[in-house]
Amino acid sequence: MKSLFNPELLQIARQFRGVSQKSITDQVRITQGYFSKLEKGTMLPKASDVQQIADILNFPLCFFYQTDDVYSLPISIHPMFRKRNSLGQKKLNKILAELNIRLIHIRFFLKNSWLTSSYELPKPSPVLIEPEQTARMVRQIWRVQKGSLNNLVDFVEKSGCLVIMCDFQDTRIDGVTMSLPKLPHCIFVNKNMSADRFRFTLAHELGHIVLHSIPSENMEQEANDFAAELLMPANDIEDQLVKLDIYKLSSLKPVWKVSMAALLMRAKKLNTLREQQINYLWRQLSAAGYRTKEPPELDFEKEKPTVLEMYIDHTLNNAVGNEATLYEQLCIREDEFKRMYFIE
Repeated sequence: MKSLFNPELLQIARQFRGVSQKSITDQVRITQGYFSKLEKGTMLPKASDVQQIADILNFPLCFFYQTDDVYSLPISIHPMFRKRNSLGQKKLNKILAELNIRLIHIRFFLKNSWLTSSYELPKPSPVLIEPEQTARMVRQIWRVQKGSLNNLVDFVEKSGCLVIMCDFQDTRIDGVTMSLPKLPHCIFVNKNMSADRFRFTLAHELGHIVLHSIPSENMEQEANDFAAELLMPANDIEDQLVKLDIYKLSSLKPVWKVSMAALLMRAKKLNTLREQQINYLWRQLSAAGYRTKEPPELDFEKEKPTVLEMYIDHTLNNAVGNEATLYEQLCIREDEFKRMYFIE
């Protein structure tokens, strides 16, 4: 049975390329009104029109006939919801389009399997449990010893989540989590972050998964509180956050694998320093330029997700000698696929 034209994927393809309806209709002998009706699904296109549009947008024709659903962005986008307004709708649409294309690929990779998990994460409660308490619960489920949590991404993936590295470029978006039917929790993380910011973002996104089934006014702060307790448990770090100076902050960073700024914010949360001391240290960090970029000599290796890469490698290895068919099944051009998944 021949698939029907999917108008939502027409919009996704256009937004992924970051172009307007008019820029397309100027190149195809159709009106913008007709094109608008195609995107809205109120009119079926001629096959020849779809082929021309596919050529202009540089997508295989089959892309527009896939049956996958299209999803909107979640309410929470890390670092902060208010950043959505500063991004501009065009950039948000482009990110949304990329995430939907990646979700199509993930369904393909997982179509004959399901992620196994070594740990079962707590589910969001109708009555919010304190974020810090939930973080302690997660550490107990993971059987983490006291102190720093090493290889966070490994624990997250072993809890049945997919961590997907993306190039969000200059959007200032660090992470987005999509929790959808018949898919694992998909945590999309900006690859352009430092190792410490990557860890905090991943912990923050995990906070949304275990805390929030529906949006709430304080959900971003709650996810931050969860992340802080998960990475810097109060009972383990409190004694180390006294008598702080910029040198002690720098020595604690590689131990806890969080930023100097995150350590200082933790000290404020736990009241281990007076407000005057906190403000003085913030001024020192600003004067040294560490609010923008912390010393490179304190950097540590960024954790690397492995599960999706394993599925991609398995798929590519099985397609050796028949790669063209694979990319036809994925409805994407080979060069684009390799660019999206950072394959040399």
